[in-house]
Amino acid sequence: MSKPSKTKTSFYRRLLVAHLIDNGVNTVPSIMDVTGMPRRTAQDTIEALGELDIETEFVGANKNGGYQITNWGAINRTWVKKHLAEIKALLDYPTTG
Repeated sequence: MSKPSKTKTSFYRRLLVAHLIDNGVNTVPSIMDVTGMPRRTAQDTIEALGELDIETEFVGANKNGGYQITNWGAINRTWVKKHLAEIKALLDYPTTG
């Protein structure tokens, strides 16, 4: 199998992070724990969700709050959930969690 393009991995990483946020893994440290991604990558990915019209907001205090998805835009979150194992495999992230 050929290596996926940076465009595809970036897109899938955003889908995965949106899914995680929508399912309660909604802080940078928790996203890092589940995926193994570096802090900066997690932060940049959350910031980049808006480029896909996935709207997020931070709710709560800085130390105790978390992100939430307020609008998935044109992204079908059911498709993301259905293909979650494939997304994680393509990104070489753990398939549990």
